[in-house]
Amino acid sequence: MPRPSPYTDLPPRAFWRHAVADQDLRYLPDLWQPKTPVLPGQKIVTAGSCFAQHLGRALAARGLTWHITEPPPPDLPADAWTPAGYGLFSARTGNIYTAAMLRQWVSWALDGVPMPREIWAEGARYYDPFRPSTPTEGVASRADLEAARQVTLDAFAQALREADWFIFTMGLTEYWQNRHQAYAYPACPGTVRGQFRAADHVLRNQSFTEACEDMEAVFALIRQHNPRIRFLLTVSPVPLTATATGAHVLVASTYAKSLLRTVAGDLSRRLDDVDYFPSYELISAFPFGGWAYEANRRSVSPAGVAFVMDHFFGQQPALPALAPRATAAPARPPQDILCDDDVLDYYQTR
Repeated sequence: MPRPSPYTDLPPRAFWRHAVADQDLRYLPDLWQPKTPVLPGQKIVTAGSCFAQHLGRALAARGLTWHITEPPPPDLPADAWTPAGYGLFSARTGNIYTAAMLRQWVSWALDGVPMPREIWAEGARYYDPFRPSTPTEGVASRADLEAARQVTLDAFAQALREADWFIFTMGLTEYWQNRHQAYAYPACPGTVRGQFRAADHVLRNQSFTEACEDMEAVFALIRQHNPRIRFLLTVSPVPLTATATGAHVLVASTYAKSLLRTVAGDLSRRLDDVDYFPSYELISAFPFGGWAYEANRRSVSPAGVAFVMDHFFGQQPALPALAPRATAAPARPPQDILCDDDVLDYYQTR
């Protein structure tokens, strides 16, 4: 007879054999126990890395309120939305890969911190260093770019003030920073747009402490403007396209994802209004054998995205009965994802 043990009365989900080895891996029950249920009608704001673009669309397709405060102009054709940066996130922020960048955007939108005046000119077009692919063809003047920035800051601020939920997908720890003013870029200058200058740009790779501090500052500032909001963190299962750290890209990617997963778990453990949803585990954990990745072993397939969302909805009691609705949010083809860091593939040795 086994001796009494703290493990005696644990639920089945606590044991690998029952919770994983003996399960049909097409669906793992009890994988997630939400702190607070997501309810129909609640406004959900999304931001983050490329994988977050899947989440917003999937939430809307299941009938939830994906709160978009910067919609495309009525006369803009649907096939032009993505190149223009619309319909990807709640506001036209572009991809926000790091905690450092999220802290910048929230400070610019809610705290009155002015955006840096840096703008990149190429020929007769102007590009925003903080969303270099939005729009992909740039704009016609500096004044147009500054006006577009303000529209997005106002829209992002509105989204955060009105949201019931803010879902942020954490993607990277590695980023490039302006040496002189210490602000972060979403992509290395000179890759998507701009010019790289070693005298002006320096590589940073966030530590656990730095990422936690940035995220806690984000939560605190948003709460000041919206005390009822709740936060849901995910970690992108998409590996790094490239690393400038000197490490093998597999090692660098494992470092980044492990650190972000630990940050998300620690914040969720300590803060009552922060939860973590395991999209990272559902795609990248070894029992699944990598089936959800495309042939490049990096991009997540549409079936993989659906697998993640089945778990999100299946473990939210109020949500599985919700039916898709055609007018929930801008509709785009499943492959229509815009990632700034994909351009790094261009620089690989041939």
